[in-house]
Amino acid sequence: MFIDHIRIFAKAGDGGDGVVSWRREKYVPRGGPDGGDGGAGGDVILVVDPSTDNLRQYHFDPKLVADDGKNGAGVRKSGKSGKRVIGRVPPGTVVYRASAETVQEAVVFERSEAGIDMEPIADLTETGQEFVLCKGGEPGQGNWRFKTPTNRTPVEHTLGTPGELGVFYLELRRIADAGLIGFPNAGKSTLLGNLSAAKPKVASYPFTTLQPVVGVVEFPDFRRCTIADIPGLIEGAHANRGLGHEFLRHITRCRVLLFVVDMAGSEGRDPVSDLEILRREIKEYDEELARFPWKVVANKMDLEPAAENLEHFCQRFPKVEVIPISAELGQGLDVLKQVLDKEVGLRRTH
Repeated sequence: MFIDHIRIFAKAGDGGDGVVSWRREKYVPRGGPDGGDGGAGGDVILVVDPSTDNLRQYHFDPKLVADDGKNGAGVRKSGKSGKRVIGRVPPGTVVYRASAETVQEAVVFERSEAGIDMEPIADLTETGQEFVLCKGGEPGQGNWRFKTPTNRTPVEHTLGTPGELGVFYLELRRIADAGLIGFPNAGKSTLLGNLSAAKPKVASYPFTTLQPVVGVVEFPDFRRCTIADIPGLIEGAHANRGLGHEFLRHITRCRVLLFVVDMAGSEGRDPVSDLEILRREIKEYDEELARFPWKVVANKMDLEPAAENLEHFCQRFPKVEVIPISAELGQGLDVLKQVLDKEVGLRRTH
């Protein structure tokens, strides 16, 4: 099960109370105040874990609740601090906060489907990065803290403060250097499988890919880049038709967009129309995304109508860089790798 967005409830621990206590020992009848402080409430912390690839763990238990701090005791004994809770998330997780001031409000809160009114509070991208989702409550002070030369028997003490709580929306946006975008059956999965060691499902029916698949493309001198196979789009994807918003979010972090077009029109499609629709869908979804660098990968060039269609396609888009390939036969992939190497050079890792 692949879960890339989910709503969770989180609550930090409450701080423990300070107490009122008096020292009572033999031969010390008036020992004075010795009430201890409470313990701090535990924090709720999100940690970026590269071994986690989605948010599935929160599907069955969508809550993170830390322990409360313990109350203080006599002889100035401080209460034990509450144990913090750590939630592990994959790189590329964006955290949104929803308004909820009480536990009751948080439990019944329902996020709107679009969620456009929610502002992100954290963008977790780096391995090991930590974010305090909810801060634990402060501990209360015992009465010994309030002893003064003029008030030798204070009964004042403070209570621990409540820990923060809220409803949060976690959204995974896969991190990749390049994203493959195209209609169903354009050959994206076959291309990714031949470019990298990734093994996406390949079949001759639409929507074979139901979740983003990230593969690693190797270059000479131990350089590499990551490339994501985004599930096939349909016209109206920007309005959440088909898989729509479920997967369009995953291309927002790519450095270059590769539009994979069936240049042979093997399913009765027009390559020119396909690109126009894809570009329009990207722009309607996010105008900033439409300004990303992009190329066209002309796939299925091994089929007979492809050469003629390619000539017409290049006349229609004379300023667009087109890389002719046959993902099925592995033709043109070396040229495509060179283009990737050039485009994502700043993202190389050694």
